[in-house]
Amino acid sequence: MSDATSSTGAAGGFDFTATHWTTVLAAGEEDSPQADAALEKLCRAYWYPLYACIRRRGFSPADAEDLTQSFLASLLRRRSLRSVAREKGRFRSFLLAALSHFLADEWDKARALKRGGGQVIISLDEPDADGRYQAEPAAPVSADQLFDRRWALTVLERAMARLRQEQAGQPKHFAVLQKFLSEMASAGAYEAAGAELDLAPGAVRVAVHRLRQRYRELARAEIAGTVSSLSEVEDELSLLLQAIRG
Repeated sequence: MSDATSSTGAAGGFDFTATHWTTVLAAGEEDSPQADAALEKLCRAYWYPLYACIRRRGFSPADAEDLTQSFLASLLRRRSLRSVAREKGRFRSFLLAALSHFLADEWDKARALKRGGGQVIISLDEPDADGRYQAEPAAPVSADQLFDRRWALTVLERAMARLRQEQAGQPKHFAVLQKFLSEMASAGAYEAAGAELDLAPGAVRVAVHRLRQRYRELARAEIAGTVSSLSEVEDELSLLLQAIRG
């Protein structure tokens, strides 16, 4: 889940004054510790879609890891932010375009560097990135399509992690009810869950409804940290759901 400080109001709205991407956009080319920190958090959160995209373009696991790190290091040096137009400021769209440019113009130079040599490295928090990649859908899913799919799944994974953290005081309840967040309840499912949790089926239904509502709020908050206006949140959510469905 993003650490963006966007908040949800009674109507489900967001305060965009301090989201990660708007902080970066507002800083532009100026030195800004806040923008640098916001950009680094975004890069740490969304490195895997980049890695998967690079792998799908035919690069080896080692080269893909080197290129992902080199690309993120270049972003943190702010070289690629000059062309960002605020009105076209979705971080996902910007990142894919910037990656394509990077691979076209700089991949040979990046490959020539030793891993980590002279660069600010974003640690790829994944012990087996290529093992994760091997589980991805096979062709004909293109590199760009895989990028969008992995981006969408990362949003949901981070929202789920935040929801799990919020429910830490009731681990058994969350473990039992979590499955209802991704699938519809089958006949008798609420009764079975209620028996396990010592709750009436109606109470289970209410608890599931509340969890689903909070999960959606957290997913929207995650998206809010990567777009530049409130009007883009629902559009981005729709596009990401389409990417998951293929």
